[in-house]
Order: sequence, then C-alpha cells, then structure tokens
Amino acid sequence: MEDNSSCCSTVAGSSQSSFLQRTLERFSFTQTLRLRAEEVAPVAVIAIQRYLSEQTEGQQPDSYSYDVTVTDGVWRAKCFVSPRLNHLVHTNTLRTGTDVSITQCSFVYNERRLGHGYIRIEELRCGAQPSAVLPHIHGVSSLPVLVRHGMERSVLLRSDVPLQVSRKHYLSLWNNDDPEGDVWTSGCPSSDTVLDVSRIALLSSLESSYRNPWKPLPLLVKILHKSRLRYYGKFGLKIDYPYQAYFEVADQSGIMSLVLWNDLCPEFYQRLNVGTVLYLQNYTLKPSYAKRSRPQMDHHRMKTFNSVEICLNPRNPGSIITVVSPKSVLPQWGLPEVSYQFSTRSELDQLNNNSACDIIGLVTFVGRVERVKNKGNNGPEKYWTYRWVHAVDGTSNHPFILEVFSSSQPEVFRCICPMTYLVCTQMRVCKVEGSLPYLTSSCETEMFITGYHKGHSYVSDPRVKSFIQWTKTLKDNIILQKTAVGGHYCYPHPPQTFTQSMTDASAQVPLVAVSDLKTELETLQYREHKKLAIQGQITAVRYMHIPKTTESHGTKTQEVPDVSADVCEEAVPDAHGHSSVAEQALAQSLTSPSAQKISASSRKRRIQLRKVTQSSLNCTPRKRKAGQKNTEGGPGHEENVNNSESVEVQDVEQNLQLPNPTQADALSWQSSSWLKQRQEVSEHLCQGGVYLDSVSRRFMFDEKNVLLQWSNLQPGHWTPEQTTDTLPPVVCPGYYQVTILGINKQIAVDAAYFPVVSSVEPRAVGLPLDPHGNTMLSCLSSGFVCPLSDSAEHNDATLPEPEEILATAGELEDTHVVCILDLCSLGGDNVEVLINKVYRVTEVSLD
Repeated sequence: MEDNSSCCSTVAGSSQSSFLQRTLERFSFTQTLRLRAEEVAPVAVIAIQRYLSEQTEGQQPDSYSYDVTVTDGVWRAKCFVSPRLNHLVHTNTLRTGTDVSITQCSFVYNERRLGHGYIRIEELRCGAQPSAVLPHIHGVSSLPVLVRHGMERSVLLRSDVPLQVSRKHYLSLWNNDDPEGDVWTSGCPSSDTVLDVSRIALLSSLESSYRNPWKPLPLLVKILHKSRLRYYGKFGLKIDYPYQAYFEVADQSGIMSLVLWNDLCPEFYQRLNVGTVLYLQNYTLKPSYAKRSRPQMDHHRMKTFNSVEICLNPRNPGSIITVVSPKSVLPQWGLPEVSYQFSTRSELDQLNNNSACDIIGLVTFVGRVERVKNKGNNGPEKYWTYRWVHAVDGTSNHPFILEVFSSSQPEVFRCICPMTYLVCTQMRVCKVEGSLPYLTSSCETEMFITGYHKGHSYVSDPRVKSFIQWTKTLKDNIILQKTAVGGHYCYPHPPQTFTQSMTDASAQVPLVAVSDLKTELETLQYREHKKLAIQGQITAVRYMHIPKTTESHGTKTQEVPDVSADVCEEAVPDAHGHSSVAEQALAQSLTSPSAQKISASSRKRRIQLRKVTQSSLNCTPRKRKAGQKNTEGGPGHEENVNNSESVEVQDVEQNLQLPNPTQADALSWQSSSWLKQRQEVSEHLCQGGVYLDSVSRRFMFDEKNVLLQWSNLQPGHWTPEQTTDTLPPVVCPGYYQVTILGINKQIAVDAAYFPVVSSVEPRAVGLPLDPHGNTMLSCLSSGFVCPLSDSAEHNDATLPEPEEILATAGELEDTHVVCILDLCSLGGDNVEVLINKVYRVTEVSLD
C-alpha cells in the first residue's frame, strides 16, 4: 500500500457511501467501540501481512500478528486481525483473492500516541470461491484509504508498516527467510566514485591485529558466496530489524566472512551479490561464530581466515559500504575471479556424503511448495518453505533429485517450472540407504532460472557450455511428455527395515501413539508436512475408483461461521491465485539479455470424527451446524448444538475435489474382527483421501500460470494477474482407502494409499523396484504395483486390477504393522493423510 497522503480520505465530507464507510460512521455516531454488523456486505481480501506480536503483560500472545487489507470496491481499509482469528490464516481459510463478511469489529485507539487508531476484526465469515468484488475493480492500489475522522495522522494505515506501532516492518507470510515489503531496497545504482585504494588493509592482516586498538583501514573485497537471510526476532528484543546475513569475501590475500547486521540488511542485502566488489569503511572485527555453517571453498585454492569475521553495523560505529560499479573495477586490484565446482549427474554417485557441489539442469518436475517447522528454534516458531525438483543434464538416466529450500530469492523460488534451466550452487550431497543420492540446499545455496542468468560468471564455465550444447539436441514435445508439476512427493524412500533407535530418536521417523496423531492433525498449519509412524493393524481396505473422464472441478462455496462459536467448518480451497510469470522457452540461452521476473486463540482443526455407530466402509459425514462439538462419549451420543446458524459441511467425496469416486462391494475387504472391534473404538479419524493437490499434473506451456500458482503457496498480496482459470485434468485411476486400528484398539484412522503405477511418475524416480507378488501387503510395503507401466495413462494390460490385489488382503488379518504416514495440510480442514510404507513387525528392529 502506498504511503501517499492523497490516497487518505476521511469519512466526513465524502459523498460516496459504502459498507466500510458506513461501518466507520457507526463508530462515530454511537457510544460504543464494538459493533456487530447490521448488514453484512462482502469485502475482498487484497493483502494479509504478518509480523512479530507485541508481548503483553500476564499472557503469552501468539507469536505473530496479522494485518488484513480489505476493499468493498469503493474504499480500502487496513485492519488488525484479532488473535483469536489467527487460526484462519494458519490454515489458509482467510486468504487473499476471496471475499469475507465482517460480522463484528471494534475500534482501537493507541493510548500512547495521538491520532492513531485502527479497526480490529473480531468475527467474520470466509468464502471459498474467488472474490466477486475484485473483478469489478480497476486499479486496487488507486482506491482511497479509509481513515476515521481525527485519525489522519495514522500513516500506518496507508503505508507498508504494521498497525502495532512497536514493529517497523512485515515478514513474509509463510516463512522468515524472504525479504518482504517496500523497506527492502533493490536495484540501487553502484558507485562510480573514484576510490582511494592507496591505503587499504589486506584480509591477511586482520587476524593478527583485531585484538589491538587500531583505526581500521578500508577494505577492498569481492563477494564469492552469499547466504540466505536469518531473522532472529523474539519477544523483548529492542531491535527494529533483527536480521543477519553472511557473505564470504576475498582479496588477493585470501577469504574471510563478512556479516551484515540489522538495519543494513534491508538497505543492502538485495544489492550485494556474488561478484559484487565492495569498498568498506568503519567496519569492526569479532571472533567467528564457530557453530555456523560455511560454504565449501576448496576449489578457490585460496587461504581461508576463519578466526575472525568482518562486521558491518548500522551504528556504533556506522559502517560505510560502497558498492563499486563493475566498470570501475581495475585489474591491478588483484581481486580473484568467482569460480564454481559444477558436477554432472553421472558424477553424483561418486561424491562423498555432505560434500558440496554446483549443478545445472533442465527442470522436468517441480513439486508443490510445502513447509516444515524449524524444531531447533527456541523463540517464536519458524517455518522453512521448500519444494522438490527434478532436473536432467544428459549425463545419466537418472535426474538430479533436489530438495530446494527458500534461499531469500522468492522471485526465483516461486517461478521454478519445467522446461527452464536451473542453476543451484552449494548444494549438499545426501546419501541414504535404499534411495538414490539427492541434493539439499545449504544456507549458502543460491538458485537461478531462465531469465536470471545474465551477468553471472558461471555462463562461461565449460560444463555449463557443454550442458547448453546438449539441450540444443532436444525436442520440446519429447521432454514435455516427461514433465510434471505439483502433487504429493516425498523423498528419500523409507528403508527396507524400520529401525527405532534408542539413542537417537531424531534419526528415524518418530513412532507416535494414535492419540498423538490426532493432535498432529489438529495442529498442522497450511502446507505443513510431517512424516510419522504408528503401529496397529489394518482392518479394512476399499478401492475408490476415479472415472477416467476427469474434468477440473470448480470450487464450491463454503462459509466459515462466526468464530464466536469457536468452530470453523470445512472450507474447500480453490486453485491458489499467484502472480503471473514471464514465458520461458527451452531454447532460450543462459545469456538472455532480459531478466524475466514475476509481477508482483489456538485453534483445533475440525477433524472428521466418526462414532462407532457409523459404518467404517461408508464414512459419510453428517451435516453439522456452526458451533457443534464432538462428544467423547460412546456409541449413540449425539453432538451438542450451541449455535442456531446453520452451515452445511461438504461430504468427504465432495472435498476430494476429484470426480466423485465410486466403489463396488467387490472392491473392499475387512477383517473378520473389524465388525466387533469398531463397536469398541472411541474415535475413528476419517481424514484420509486423495485431494486435488495430491496428484501431479503434466506441464503444458498454455497452462503454466495456473499450474505455478496452484503449486505455490497462497500469496500475501492479491494482484490482477492472479488467474481464476480451472486446472487441467488430472490422471488418477483411483486409490485405496485403508483403515488402521491403533495397537490398543481405541482409535482408528483412515489413510489413503495410491501406489505408483507408471515409471513416468515423479514418485517412481529412485524407488526400489524389486519385483513382488502384487499382494495388498506387498503393494503397501513397496509403494508400487509391478511391473510399472511406461505410460502416464496406465494402459499397460499387464498391471493387475484392483480386484486382484484386494483378493489377497486376507493376509492382513491380525497382522501387526508399522505404517509410515505423510501428513500435509492443504488448506482449510483438508489434511492429506497418505500411507508411505507399511512394515510387518518382523521388519522392525530396535537399535
């Protein structure tokens, strides 16, 4: 939102009347600061912005607060989201590009500042469909900002600054690593000033002199490596911009670490890139932090000074940073060239575990963006965002399997798609028994795709040139047949034997009680992924057939009731709207002349609990009313109704967002004891299913924008480029719904299992393909049906039919198993619960 006083308007004197305006008028003409809406008109959400919460006395707040900007088509208003509504953001129920109905709000004055106040949203209803308001607006940013009379000094309402005045900037909505907002400077010109380099210090002289009082001489260095941002904000920390970033810099004498601190990060981080030359004054030195990660730099063949590091601070003293223009850099300065260590896919198997390498490849698969919680953090919770990528370079039949985390390059990270050239630096080799080696990001990894390669010295690397020559021999239509986007993907594959280590619980997938699984399902946040193991027995299996005439389904309207009822009913997410990306062609050179960039309280999730009186094989949810809570009683107990406002809950089959699956009696099995056992279980968690987001899609250039926004996270800012186009068809013949009864026979859980059936699926890469008998248990244990088809359409007649596989399910009777489950929240109450692998107890060992 622009900091433009001409956009700021007050209620008084305006001839236009709108829902937002009338809301402020009611605050002005009544004696109360809290209102319930007499009329509920929809407003569109155009921005959701996150920042560290203010700490209040007597209670621990949620870690983060949220400001939401809404419009009714006439005005814009930035409002504070009540902390008890935060769960709606955590689950992506409250999201940009949709309409909401504000049913209760209040006006909050800042008692310590004159002329500062804002609207706080306390109750609302969230729609599931794309906004009906936004298509009629031309230029959201030009709409006037609504400010209450007397609050004209509230510049925060129309600026890129949080409403909670103790915070100075916003964080990225889904992680803490990416720069977010206008405060981050980029594209500033470098200096053409004539520098005095007659008296400068060499890095080699700093190690021996930093303990002595001295006035540091200027440094003249080149950046060789750049780390991602680190945000270290926490409650009580009196620093406006708590950021840190590491750079490895070099001169003719060697390499040393440089740290950019606090306020200097927004000003300089995006301007300092690998190859940039810096003239530094007023820096300080301190002992190096021993526990941090470092890039591997043996290939530079230069001495590395690890005992001290250069610190650039905004004050005490204020460092002076001069970014030297490339045309002003002189050869006599003796600064080293930036070098790389590119490895081909054929060489990957010979590299040591945890060694570093740079790679270039043609992307064939890009997975959906997921999030994982940083478990080692003691402060406010932090999430890392990551995605899996396959890339080929022509030297092997196997692709690079890349686990790429956000590298503080959001414009690159969200634009990775098939048919682009991807360069990743400082990737670390990971070798796991039973799986192909893969590469994962390090803190120093940087990524570049087609449109971002210009100006980087790697374009002249011999291995890069060799790769470019190989791509010129390819045909687009052949490569496109092997591409895919999105869907469930998890790597590495589980080992053949499940081992629970008694000494290192973190070394394996954690084995949890089924009652703990319920808690994990309730607390998952949007696109958060977890892998867990439970033990028990499989008591029922049914095959759910998906008709081959698959068409994309539009989203279904679903309202979220007032959260005064403390319950949020199901909201089916639509295809997420994201900024469009520039077209990228396969044959485009790495030295493309133009860079193509993208335009720019605790809650409990409503788990579908089924009582023992309901049929396990026909888990059809009842229609619930807002505010109904699940009882913990035995059979026959009814749910209590404490709110008269009715909101229908979609059936499970509708929530799949796939064509309604069908099931015949011949396509199911249940153990002989399940009929009796299910009368004794206290809860049946019927969450497992295959969702729209679970299945990958073939990449097509014509569908690139919609596929990218579908596989990316929900954007924090709505833009007109967000498409509402439907997704292309998905190929999914069907899946198995598996009921697992916990080892103590108190809780049962449904999980979906859809085996790999084609060698062209991304999930087939690196899968151990030892032949098996295609029994139900062998399929669950291996993850695939053999022999794999060589077609995405699965027309190979040698594949067994589901009836044949289910006919062997009798061997599951009373078999004690350990099930590896993948959990992922897909938005709203839709939680993906998929079986990754099943072990018999004979395949389980204790270490």
